[in-house]
Amino acid sequence: MAETALPVALDRESPEPLAVQLADALRSAASEGRLRAGDRLPSTRALAESLQVSRTVTAAAYEQLHAEGWIAGRHGSGTYVTTTPPGPLRKRSRKPVVPAITDFVDLGTGAPWASGLDRAAWRRAWRAAADTPPLFRPERAGLPDYREAIAEHLLRHRGLAVNADPVLATGGTTAVLTEIAVAVLKRGDAVAVEEPGYQRAVGVFRAAGLKVVQAAVDAEGLLPDAVPAGVKAVYCSPAHQYPLGGRMSAGRRVALVERARRDGWLVIEDDYDGELRYDVAPLPSLAALAPDVVVHLGTTSKILTPTLGAGWMVAPEHIATAVLEHRDLTGTSPAAAGQRVVVELARMGDLGRHLRKLRRELSERRALIIDTFADAGIKVLGDDAGAHVVVLLPSAEQERELMRLALERGLRVDGLARHYVNRAKLHGLVIGYSACSREQLVNALPVLTELLTS
Repeated sequence: MAETALPVALDRESPEPLAVQLADALRSAASEGRLRAGDRLPSTRALAESLQVSRTVTAAAYEQLHAEGWIAGRHGSGTYVTTTPPGPLRKRSRKPVVPAITDFVDLGTGAPWASGLDRAAWRRAWRAAADTPPLFRPERAGLPDYREAIAEHLLRHRGLAVNADPVLATGGTTAVLTEIAVAVLKRGDAVAVEEPGYQRAVGVFRAAGLKVVQAAVDAEGLLPDAVPAGVKAVYCSPAHQYPLGGRMSAGRRVALVERARRDGWLVIEDDYDGELRYDVAPLPSLAALAPDVVVHLGTTSKILTPTLGAGWMVAPEHIATAVLEHRDLTGTSPAAAGQRVVVELARMGDLGRHLRKLRRELSERRALIIDTFADAGIKVLGDDAGAHVVVLLPSAEQERELMRLALERGLRVDGLARHYVNRAKLHGLVIGYSACSREQLVNALPVLTELLTS
């Protein structure tokens, strides 16, 4: 059956939300007979394209009309006007159309899109990994095949040309930060950390007896001149600063490594979201710019799953030697099982396929959020990258209140305040979009829009 041409005109100058206007127009058309029982409606995607609005607008309008009984979906066929309209036209509502959230939706940060992993590829990799013989002794630097696979990954996806020798396997970013804090630095040493920044790194450094000092960031990442004198190391996330989402500019990168060489710093580069850029190719890593003073850290936790417990470090020889000696002293080494799975995923091409799929999915989700918020006049902070966005708010009180209200509506969102060591200078919501499903995100966005504009 052909789709029905819809009698809809939206007024973008009106204070009425577009989803409300669309639902009202369709409701009126059905009530007045311009849409008749059995008429097939366009898909939400097709209607969004024809009206030049975000798909969230059309999805919210359809869901509201479905809840009221004006339309119904038929599996595998489409959406139709109902046989029996639900009665007289209801009075226009001035409240946004907000679909019901029936399940708790995790919009926090730090979680991967684990549901997007190809289950057949996942099982195949584990079976292949299990076919390898067990180790007689742990590989303190990591499995040779894993180190080679990571070297290839860094070349293809991060432009970092290294062979397997300087690549060490790790148990993940937090695990290797702990090793560096104990094996490379000394108790009482000062370490500069981005402010706001990754508080787990702060906790690791403090637990090792290091003095943590703050270095300010802005839209272009860490400010090299803001790093206090006398530090032994600087921890930063130049690819996609966590949590504000900026990318360290080329000029900043040069300034940072020049000062590191002059003042004797070790630069710890957490390549957070380094593989997840959607607008342009990523800038070269700091390790590619200055391998003599930079320790490059990466993990599979965000691009695959933390189940594997597999990460990597590329470091100057004396740093790698210190970490390996620490492993010998403590009898620790990264687990081999996760490394073997990564090797098999890479060998069969599944890792590369998943990364392409991941970039496409998260790019579309980010665009959905940006478009929805833009329609409501909400500004978003950060580069076109990664798996979270930031919406700034005027006060700490509003940040806390919106987090509370979101939780009451079934949404878990993060706040900026907890990412500061000292008193927060910026306030806002940090909204992740990788842990939830696409459907959950579509349903959550009208709720967030309502909370942010009310």
